[in-house]
Amino acid sequence: MDYIFQGISEAFRLILSSDKEFWNIVWLSVKLSLISTLLASVIGVPAAFFLVLKKFPGRDLLIAISNSLMSIPTVVVGLLFYSILSRRGPAGDLGLLFTQTAVILGQTFLILPVVVSLTVSTIKSLDKSVRETAVSLGAGRFQQLLIFFSEARFGVAACVITAFSRVFAEVGVSMMLGGNIRNYTRTITTAIALETSKGEFGLSIALGLVLLAVAFAINFFFLKFTKLYRTAD
Repeated sequence: MDYIFQGISEAFRLILSSDKEFWNIVWLSVKLSLISTLLASVIGVPAAFFLVLKKFPGRDLLIAISNSLMSIPTVVVGLLFYSILSRRGPAGDLGLLFTQTAVILGQTFLILPVVVSLTVSTIKSLDKSVRETAVSLGAGRFQQLLIFFSEARFGVAACVITAFSRVFAEVGVSMMLGGNIRNYTRTITTAIALETSKGEFGLSIALGLVLLAVAFAINFFFLKFTKLYRTAD
């Protein structure tokens, strides 16, 4: 049991210190996750509105595929992009494997279905009278879109936060596409896996605590912001 207490003690020492490597790992994880979430949101949110507001053949199939991909294992996404980006792959000449760009591409693909499917569900849950009222007032398609987005803004924000939480805690994509390179592609989760295998429990526990703290802080402040905003309304 001593090694556990020693690990916890070392964890708090690292968190309270200015250890450059430790905080570089934390910052890199946050940066890659934010970029991936931003890209997935820019693509996924408009796609979700299109799937809900536009009727066309194959729409239900696309929604079903998106729903199915929500639970895709991270290692499968990693394997898919590894096959594409490796030297023998179709995009091997780009030299993207084991780079931050490769990690971002894989992470974006991983959470895109999460953003799309959850946003579709959020929009569908809106009162039908919202659209009926907009149409009766002569609102065009773009105006209808703005009205829907205004009504669904908190739900959409929750979808984006859920996607961030998913990608921030993933390990398969980062490990397979980033290669866990020190000071370049080593994220919190890949560092935890590496340090635990080496018996360095202090760093692993410290990174795990930061992982939990970031996830909790984001959700806590979102709930507070939502509550204040709705009270103001």
